[in-house]
Amino acid sequence: MENVCGWIAQAGNAPVRDRLSGTEKTDWLVIGAGITGLCAAHSLAEMHPQARIVIVDRQRAAQGASARNSGFVVAHEHPATDELSGHRGFAGYEVDTSISRAASEEVRQRIARHGIECDFRDAGYFFAVSDPAKLTHVEAKLQTLHAVGASAQFLEGEQLKRKLGTAHYQAAIWCGNGNALLQPAKYVKGLLEALPPTVSLYENTDITGLQRLDKGRIRAQGVDGSIEAKHVLVCLNAFIPRSGIVDSGTFPMELSASLTRPLTVDEFQAMGSVEPWGVLSTRPLGATVRLTPDRRVMIRNTAEYRAQDLSNSDLLSRRKYHALGLQRRFPWLSEQDIRFTWSGHLSASRTGQPYFAKVEEGVFAVAGCNGSGVARGTLWGRLLAELASGADSPILASVMQRAQPGWLPPKPLLDIGAMLRMRVEAVRARTEI
Repeated sequence: MENVCGWIAQAGNAPVRDRLSGTEKTDWLVIGAGITGLCAAHSLAEMHPQARIVIVDRQRAAQGASARNSGFVVAHEHPATDELSGHRGFAGYEVDTSISRAASEEVRQRIARHGIECDFRDAGYFFAVSDPAKLTHVEAKLQTLHAVGASAQFLEGEQLKRKLGTAHYQAAIWCGNGNALLQPAKYVKGLLEALPPTVSLYENTDITGLQRLDKGRIRAQGVDGSIEAKHVLVCLNAFIPRSGIVDSGTFPMELSASLTRPLTVDEFQAMGSVEPWGVLSTRPLGATVRLTPDRRVMIRNTAEYRAQDLSNSDLLSRRKYHALGLQRRFPWLSEQDIRFTWSGHLSASRTGQPYFAKVEEGVFAVAGCNGSGVARGTLWGRLLAELASGADSPILASVMQRAQPGWLPPKPLLDIGAMLRMRVEAVRARTEI
């Protein structure tokens, strides 16, 4: 089977851009043309209207991990037990939420500024479970979410079924006032198409390393050419080691998802003609599920720590796992109703915090979206451009203060520890897959 992202197929392809060849010189180089890189380029163009800006991407721009995620715009995370109001971790949760709320607002501003049509729905989403025992401390969580500015409501049983159109979920917290949903490939394609004329983009251009030159310039070496720049912004997330940055404290996770055919009129009416929705599990490896505005069902119920990409046969086995998850929720759907199956990567850290740093003179980098790349990636693009430009702001200071991804053991201890942790989390989430 082919690895084809349903979001990208629906968004359509932008015109192909040239591959880098020969030697280029620029003021600013952005490595990575996903959400973060594109937003960084937009912000640099606004701050330095006379400067030349170049973006390079190893593959097609706007078609990597940024287009392959589940499309959740995160302003309010599901609070962990130690983050509840009155607990020691609440202060950190408050700061993280202020950052996430700013990130969510940044998405809205980008959509409005560039007129991006991306099925944006500002209606919140659900933290939902099949096993009510996996949604604990409900009242304390509602209090905590309200304390940081969220709208939150507990639903269960028949009331929840009327919202989602499935009896699979037995308990949930709906969370709004910042949380939203969008079509990620349409969003990132919109950022690409809105690039100003001072920004040049090269696709299918693999940067193999950075070299320090005299007079403070930096050479980014590619396979068929090179770019000399005064400033370099590395926006590669899970693939940050490709730039030579190997101590970011982040590691890649590979996820896979499927998108069904549109539901028939009869199927949709049997569900109660519900509004489009999104569900996040309260368990790290539980399923992420969406009912889209065009009445398709998307499911992501695999997340793996892997050193190699999924093969086509691997992806086929994941597709069968997606079908099992679909049938738990919508018994009339089977594997033959799946139209697209794909994989993608996210960048994770041990603490859930990003790597956000001035790496050395003229080189700046960010990684570690930890599953919230739509909103955080949008904000990080602007903030990384501000950091590289010598600007300052309270939100940048907060991000820098929280950017402590934590220590990771060396390989193979990291590989062994990560795989063991994943197995434990898979067992804990088995009712939610």
